[in-house]
Amino acid sequence: MPINETIPKSESRELNLGSTSYSSYSQCLQGLDQFYGQAKRQILRYQSPTTGLFPAMSDDTVTASIRDSIYCAISIWSLYQAFIRRIDDSFGKACELGQSVVKCMRGILFSWMRHSNDKLEEFKANQSPKHALPSKVNLITSLQLENDPEIRHLQLDIVALYLLSLVQMIHSGLQIIYTMDEVHFVQNLVYYVERTYRTPDFGMWEQGSLLDSDTPEVHASSIGMAKSALESINGCNLFGEKGASWSVIHVDIDAHSRNRSTFETLLPRESFSKSTDAGLLLTISWPCFATHDPNLYGSTKTRIIDLLKTPYGFKRFLKDSYGISPQCQMELRENPLNCENIESSWPIFICFMIIDAIFKNDENQLNEYTTMLNEILKIDSNHNDYIIPKYYYVPPENYDSERLNPNSSPRLANIECDTSSALHLMGQSVLLITQLLLGKYLEITELDPIRRYCCSYERNRKAGRFSVFQGKHYGTTAEIVVQVVLISESTQLKAMMATYGIQTQTPVEVEPVKIWSSSQLVKIYEYLGINKKLGLKGRPSRPIGSLGTSKLYRILGRTVLCYPLIFENSDFYLSNDMELLIDDIKNELNFVGKYWRMNGRPTVCIILREENLRDVKFKEMLDLLVQFKRGYLSSTGLKIKIGRLQNLISSASFEHLDFTAQFSEELEKLPELEPFKQAEHVENFGFELFENRNKVQHLNEPSDFNASHHENRSTWDIIEDLKNCHTMLGQSHFLGILMKREGLDYMLPNGTSIKQNIENILKNAGRLRYWKVLRYCTSLLKKLVDSISPSITSILVNHKQITIGTELKEIIINYPMTPSEIRNLIYSSNENVYDCVLQQEIIIYVGHLIATSRSFFDGIFKIRIGAGLIQAMKFYLTFTNESDDSNQTDLASLSPTRLRRILYKVLTDENLSPLYKRQIDGSLGRFPKNFSTKVREILQRTKVGISVGSYRLFSSSLITKMSSQDLNFIIEVENFILCIPSPEYRQILVELLMVVHVILKRNPELCFKTNQTVDLDKLVEKSLRHYRPDRDPHETILQFYLEDKKAISVFFARAVFDALLQQTQQECLVN
Repeated sequence: MPINETIPKSESRELNLGSTSYSSYSQCLQGLDQFYGQAKRQILRYQSPTTGLFPAMSDDTVTASIRDSIYCAISIWSLYQAFIRRIDDSFGKACELGQSVVKCMRGILFSWMRHSNDKLEEFKANQSPKHALPSKVNLITSLQLENDPEIRHLQLDIVALYLLSLVQMIHSGLQIIYTMDEVHFVQNLVYYVERTYRTPDFGMWEQGSLLDSDTPEVHASSIGMAKSALESINGCNLFGEKGASWSVIHVDIDAHSRNRSTFETLLPRESFSKSTDAGLLLTISWPCFATHDPNLYGSTKTRIIDLLKTPYGFKRFLKDSYGISPQCQMELRENPLNCENIESSWPIFICFMIIDAIFKNDENQLNEYTTMLNEILKIDSNHNDYIIPKYYYVPPENYDSERLNPNSSPRLANIECDTSSALHLMGQSVLLITQLLLGKYLEITELDPIRRYCCSYERNRKAGRFSVFQGKHYGTTAEIVVQVVLISESTQLKAMMATYGIQTQTPVEVEPVKIWSSSQLVKIYEYLGINKKLGLKGRPSRPIGSLGTSKLYRILGRTVLCYPLIFENSDFYLSNDMELLIDDIKNELNFVGKYWRMNGRPTVCIILREENLRDVKFKEMLDLLVQFKRGYLSSTGLKIKIGRLQNLISSASFEHLDFTAQFSEELEKLPELEPFKQAEHVENFGFELFENRNKVQHLNEPSDFNASHHENRSTWDIIEDLKNCHTMLGQSHFLGILMKREGLDYMLPNGTSIKQNIENILKNAGRLRYWKVLRYCTSLLKKLVDSISPSITSILVNHKQITIGTELKEIIINYPMTPSEIRNLIYSSNENVYDCVLQQEIIIYVGHLIATSRSFFDGIFKIRIGAGLIQAMKFYLTFTNESDDSNQTDLASLSPTRLRRILYKVLTDENLSPLYKRQIDGSLGRFPKNFSTKVREILQRTKVGISVGSYRLFSSSLITKMSSQDLNFIIEVENFILCIPSPEYRQILVELLMVVHVILKRNPELCFKTNQTVDLDKLVEKSLRHYRPDRDPHETILQFYLEDKKAISVFFARAVFDALLQQTQQECLVN
């Protein structure tokens, strides 16, 4: 019988869900039998006999939904758990349920394994939507659908949910993974979700940005699910308790940490465009339990309830047009504000709230949502099965009343609509789990056998020797001790360090432990998950982060300690700055101490090189090493323990890479796996700590070079000029001219290429710390600084936009990008050679600052690297004495440390004159609190809008289509101000608008009634006439900039009142 015929359109009744618990074995058996029948009729009936997958709606016979299939499998598995834990002999029902679960989970696995090479392997290198694993497939064949290109498949939370569910089910005793090919594939699924923190996707609802649904964005719900999946599957043996060591899954601890920090930063928001989403309930509670921080959990849950809850369930997100009358869809696309208060409500989230209440043991919440569920469920009269509608919608005739008075109109269930009366299988699955929990047929430890609901330090330890994530007691100070091993490059360096009381070891002295770089460990990990039959190449060549290098490794019978990325010989010039290196070491140790979540202590290897000893800033390095001897960092109090590596091993954290045994012969032949070698003794080696004779050499060179005089000369003349040039700056510029004409591979008369000559100059400039030449040559070679992608991601997840380039060619970055994409953008958007690398430096510094001191960027929504920060830093350098030398008046000549110091002062210095403060804030684009809201209130009191020069901000189009919190509105307002070339004039206009807002707020009877835009330029001109009545306004504007805010606000107020009263007088004359 068709399902819509079994559902009375208007029938509902009190369901009394909470009173179905059993008191005897026979009652338990009878109850479970009823649930078994319900599962057969409502869920298993629709499982594909060939693929084991499920559709989203019961009447769909073509499309299988992977997400809905997972929830169907979880519900059947929950019933399976209830049977095997309570019934001795279920007459084969438990076995049938378990096998149905296995068939579904393996069906999903097979549907994805079809695309191991063409999608999964491609996605590991390039996280593009076109390489995403399918979220929907053919129900019968699991092949691609005919409309596949139209489906937004990139939904990372689906893969994460699959991994999490897989671990839960394997832990309960089900055998789902059969072969090593499947193990390798699951390992590659881990790689697929590891970068969720920086991968824009379409989220739970196959919906991108609110501004454009076809544009993916980073979603907190996806990141949280990825975090939970990585925690759960790390160290999991896919073959179960009897599996071998090579069937264990490994997770990058740094990828987990980045997902965790990004997730916690985004909360309680869902994404850049969505303030919240009901899908976050699934992330912060069952099934994920992605956070155990009570503050994050509470604030996120409260926001969801406050903004999305209705008597019929929860809205998916604000301004959601799903389920709204098709006749109104076009109108709503043009004006999303019309969606407010008439969004559809989804009852399934009432079930999630009940499950959450049971896990949290919250009786009040349980009673409240059980009552709600009783009121909205329907019943199938044939079998008395409970039916949960997919959603409740507002009838079109009630739209206007509902917008004015939310939750005042009755809503209709989708199954009461003739065109949509099928069962929503995900809803029925979650409802079944809810019923099992309410009836005491299922315990929370059976629904969550790996104890995700507990903090990780309260969970049962996984069997085996593989590392697992530990937890943190929120609200207490973690007693983390970071172990530090000091490795000297040579015996001579060790002896010299000993004279200062610093005991170090050489690479020979730590044997048999091998000292490796992190890049060597990357090479080893490339063999993890490799499978030629499936076309999988193993782990992508992603750097090993600070946490990963703080473990010791057992590889092919040898013990390995890796030194962090900051000690590798980078080809970017930042590694030449000793002060920056010292700061990086402190940051590295503090980061490890703050985010370490593994068993055992972190062990950090610090490499001391002979070139460090010759640096003029080596005294600062000695001071840091002395702090290590004292046992703590003075700046943060982090506990440090230094000692011989042999004495620290017993308390260190170990990772056993047993998978390498399968590739032992191949790995032993790799030349890249040579350990860090001890430097040979150099005769006449001097250790004069502060002597740097070569430093004066480049300071005597001209501080600038005018290349424009030579650009029109022939190539041969330029080569002759290069021969006769004896300054490094001049040589680099001549090579730059030649490179633009002939390319990097052009051979010069001396038999070397242009690229080789630039690299030689780069090497010498690095030795001499000649920063201007270093930056110029680095830019010529189009090098990219390490870790720029995580820095950009850090900026974006703090709800900021970032732009690169100049004002003439400014490019907005509003989603995470790959390093290659960033490199192309930076070098294509800057004509100035120095800006290409300066902007990279500043992105790195901003990424660190915004993660540690977010308040520095208060009032700045769009962080403009080139057109804003660099301009502000140039201003600051001009009117302060921040350069090392009188000749160094430009940013390119400064050391990276001093450049970072200037950036810090630009963001924090409040002791500036009014003019300088306006120039800085105008360049940064720093606005007062709630600036966009106040501008909107001004627009509401104007007839047309406001204007500056040829730029307009129209009230009609903005007020009717956008709220003050809409990102589009904030962007429109900021662009309106930032389009003004002069930074100080921008700030003058911001101050003027604040005065206008105060006047209009205090005088509600006043408004701008003119039929033209309110011209802010004219208001400023009137203010200047009041300021100096006897002078021309164009002559007094510079003096006006010198006055403080309070002084000029008086003149602004007079000008605004004049404009308001003048239009009143004109109205009187007309009357």
